[in-house]
Amino acid sequence: MSRWEIRIALALTLFVSGFIPESHAAAPTVVDVIAQMAVKGRAPKTGYTRDQFGTAWKDVDHNGCDTRNDILNRDLKSIIYKVSAKDCVVLSGVLLDPYSGQSIDFLRGVATSSEVQIDHVVALSNAWQTGAFKLTIEVRTAFANDPLNLLAVKGSLNSQKGDGDAATWLPPKKSYRCAYVARQVAVKYKYGLWLTAPEKAAILKLLQVCPKQAIPTG
Repeated sequence: MSRWEIRIALALTLFVSGFIPESHAAAPTVVDVIAQMAVKGRAPKTGYTRDQFGTAWKDVDHNGCDTRNDILNRDLKSIIYKVSAKDCVVLSGVLLDPYSGQSIDFLRGVATSSEVQIDHVVALSNAWQTGAFKLTIEVRTAFANDPLNLLAVKGSLNSQKGDGDAATWLPPKKSYRCAYVARQVAVKYKYGLWLTAPEKAAILKLLQVCPKQAIPTG
């Protein structure tokens, strides 16, 4: 097992002796975790391609469904599935978009599927430039398909975000921003990525309104 695989296996187990106060053991905060993370500038984008993170939407958990449908199944309501697809291929459903708070109808099809997209909360390009270039292709594939790093969201907002971090883009729904940056920090910590100085400053400023925001674990 490589050192990166070991780190992932231990990800978010923050309760080693002296690491987190006992009072925090049940729910480490974002502030706790940020204090342990490296801060560096963005590395060059040289060498980055989508293929560096494996084939898009693999069935990494071997449940018979690709990751995209797994996330649609998790995040949508009132789902209708493709016949004979073992409750796998989502044909339609309703998303309560976490980024905007809007209710969005999803309908699978060339002209309509893009209304709901699966966002990498830590964008693949951002990950590459903050340490993922050091990871193996197997670990990067796990990163790209990790449910912790994936949310079904309004397509136009996913496009607007691009590969921005918390210093350059936050969800328009202000009440979701604390949970959003908590998820970003959890993902970056899990995979041994770093924060940039502007990113860390933006997150800490935001956390002033939610200093006890807990780190999500799944």
